Amino acid sequence: MKSIKALLFLIFIQAVLVSCAKQSSPTGGPRDEDPPKLIESNPKDQSLNTKPEQIKLTFDEFVALENANKGVVITPRIDKDKIEFTALKNTVLVNLNQDLEDSTTYVFDFQKAVVDLSEKNPAENLKIVFSTGTSIDSLNISGNINFYYPENKEDYKNVLVGVYPLTDTTDVFTAQPYYLGQVDTLGNFNISNVKNGSYKAYAWRDLNGNLKGESKSEDYDFMLDTIFLESDISGIQFNLSKADLTPIRIIRSAATGKNFDIVLNRNPIESSVKNQDVGKNYFFSTSDKRIRIYSKTAVKDSIAFNISVLDSVGFKKDTLIWGKFPESERKPEKLETSINSGKNFYQNLEIELKFNKPIQAVNFDSLYIQYDTASIIKINEKMVNFSDSSRMDLLKINLIIPDSITKEILTLRAADSTFIDIEGQYNDKKIEANYRKLKRENLADEIKGQILNARPPFIVQLIDNKDEVLREIYVDKGNHYSFKLVEPGTFKIRVIEDLNGNKRWDPSNFIQKRHAERVFYFKGEEEKSEIILRGGWTLEDQDINASRKTGKN
Repeated sequence: MKSIKALLFLIFIQAVLVSCAKQSSPTGGPRDEDPPKLIESNPKDQSLNTKPEQIKLTFDEFVALENANKGVVITPRIDKDKIEFTALKNTVLVNLNQDLEDSTTYVFDFQKAVVDLSEKNPAENLKIVFSTGTSIDSLNISGNINFYYPENKEDYKNVLVGVYPLTDTTDVFTAQPYYLGQVDTLGNFNISNVKNGSYKAYAWRDLNGNLKGESKSEDYDFMLDTIFLESDISGIQFNLSKADLTPIRIIRSAATGKNFDIVLNRNPIESSVKNQDVGKNYFFSTSDKRIRIYSKTAVKDSIAFNISVLDSVGFKKDTLIWGKFPESERKPEKLETSINSGKNFYQNLEIELKFNKPIQAVNFDSLYIQYDTASIIKINEKMVNFSDSSRMDLLKINLIIPDSITKEILTLRAADSTFIDIEGQYNDKKIEANYRKLKRENLADEIKGQILNARPPFIVQLIDNKDEVLREIYVDKGNHYSFKLVEPGTFKIRVIEDLNGNKRWDPSNFIQKRHAERVFYFKGEEEKSEIILRGGWTLEDQDINASRKTGKN
């Protein structure tokens, strides 16, 4: 019996010792709200003439590391893949595993990577600066970040600013920067301890954490001018937006059934197919990185078409392609239709029907607007038009609804077989779409103002609380804008400075060294962008200040 008790006692003691030896968060007691404090570092902050193989940090409590490989910002450029970060009790070790450059100031900014073990409070202002030479570089580069198309809540998380020596042949898309800075929660950045010299500068949202920009998926911007750094530089502005730099190209082309397909590597924003019979015997449509050419009849010989496609950043591809339109037993695709149902309107009713294929005929006898059980408005040829005669796939219906029609809901109706496409397919189901007629007394009268510190032409957009463009006007002269008879609600106003006059926003093109067209928003009191409109209201002097241009202002 005594031997059993002795054995149990030994097991208990061993368990206690193991528990004491294990590094873990303490339980119970008051919440620890104090961040860990640095007691000692080796090398010491601001040290000169040192080339450490390891950096050792000692704190006043047990600590842990949170995503150190991404969270610790090291400048100038160093091979971060070779670095090993370790946290043990109250010590953080950084094994560099590489040689440092001569006469160079290094900055290890730990940001929020070092936290206490219990409550994960990050160490504050934890930065170690040392030089392998006889002096510490002390110049600063600072500025601000803006998004042309911001999210509902400004989020600067993962936004970086990188600086490259002018002699460096790499850039933000090919290599990590020589100097690197993290943007704070207010959109400001500061890169410290930079050596005097000439530099290129970039900013980007580093979503994948590889410290390089990805034009296909990440917002970015770049300075066109060189930074000549002889003293501190402040006030640099970056305006981030997406711009895919992959040039558009044709991957392949081939007959598909009776039609001819041209497959692209990306969707174009503009496309044209030309020969003397396009719009008569041949029509085309675009969808899902594809241009499909349709022929009314089978053709024995190959037909030449001039193909032109333009992508979002301005890369263009022009080529001559020979299309084939053979006889085929392949069953044609069904005719499909999408329609802008659910829109509200006052007097001017604009209806759009988008088809997946060109339309060759419309049966107007079965196309009409119904506003009560016994009353209809017949749709005739004068009320409709196709936006592009070479495509014939977007049908627009425009008509004015008189005030004498007091019904709130109007319904577009099209029976089955109302539309026939170029392949002889009819819509096999009836089409219905509802539109709501607004009452004049419920509308806001007007919202108007001026656009300041920019030059026309402007695209001015009224955006609803779903971030959708409700109304759009084009101001080609002057700087005044106005939206009249607006449905009550909460809105934003966005302005695009359309300098080239093509009536769309053009993103940046890094290869062509061209900045994106400026995009800016109305900002009211306390920099709030929302505008509340009530029925009968008129809002004047809603002036919109242009955002700063990219660069040193």
